[in-house]
Amino acid sequence: MAAKPPGTANLEDLLVTRGARSGATIAIAIHSTLLGPALGGVRMWHYAAPGDGVADAICLARAMTYKAAAAGLDLGGGKGVICAPTRERPGGELRRRLLRDFGDAVDSLGGRYVTAEDVGTGAADMIEIGERTAHVVGLPTEHGGSGDPSPLTARGVLAAIGACLEHRFGSPAIAGRRVCVVGAGHVGSQLARLLAVAGADLAITDVDRSRRDLAGRLGADWLDPRKAISAECEVLAPCALGGAISAQTVDLLRCAIVCGAANNVLSEEPIADELHRRGILYAPDFIANAGGLISVYAELKGLRRAEVAPLVEGIGAALRRVLDQADSEASTPLAAARQVALERLGSPAVAAA
Repeated sequence: MAAKPPGTANLEDLLVTRGARSGATIAIAIHSTLLGPALGGVRMWHYAAPGDGVADAICLARAMTYKAAAAGLDLGGGKGVICAPTRERPGGELRRRLLRDFGDAVDSLGGRYVTAEDVGTGAADMIEIGERTAHVVGLPTEHGGSGDPSPLTARGVLAAIGACLEHRFGSPAIAGRRVCVVGAGHVGSQLARLLAVAGADLAITDVDRSRRDLAGRLGADWLDPRKAISAECEVLAPCALGGAISAQTVDLLRCAIVCGAANNVLSEEPIADELHRRGILYAPDFIANAGGLISVYAELKGLRRAEVAPLVEGIGAALRRVLDQADSEASTPLAAARQVALERLGSPAVAAA
């Protein structure tokens, strides 16, 4: 059923339904279609309560609006969530039912929302969703899609890290800089490989200790996940779930820069002010991690590979402009990035929280 609970007045639409096949709670939040269809991935995750999944979709949808607007893409913002029944990754017939239920939900929105992969889903899952709706991107290349967007997301974050280093230290060179990658999943592992090639003094951590093998292959240090947030480094790169930096953890930071691939790195926006007060440069996540969105946008618009690379590399230039604007206005980078997005949207009422 469609629903608009209290506190969601600034959403264009919120669909919350129970899957006919799986019985799982499914949520799709559409924050804005002002610039184009609301594009955002589908997250498959186990939540303590279904309402937590709905809240996650709402928060992430708004971030997607800002991300698309700030990147100059003709897209709106949306997000999908499949509330997995257990902590274990669903597989087999259960996964098939979950994905097909989600596909039906997407299709019911008539193209106003276009889905793609996100945490807990991959390119192969998009094939299953595609059995129920045409409004899906990020399909494997052999199925005519753009495939896994993680490599482009990682390249965009690398460009953002370079921009932050240049702003803070006067040079974008990564070689010799201590970079701690927190979360070595799809994007984090790709970013770690790029950083290793660039000569970073690299450290990696993940709650999945099997990822320690990656650190060994790259010659990187392995950090205890419980202590990674307080690692001494030039760049802390959060690449796992959101909320890594909260009121409880912000005082533990011993980094000069926070720039990673995770969405909603800050558990609440006032933390941006605290980072600014402490002299820690924060790269707004919806600028830094836009490479994945650019990847699926290119598939949606039929762009050639040669047209995609400049868009991804442009993330560094976009972030430089945001950082310069923040300096000139004595504001935080988050406030400056939000202003860039709002100016393109042309209507603060549409993009307001």
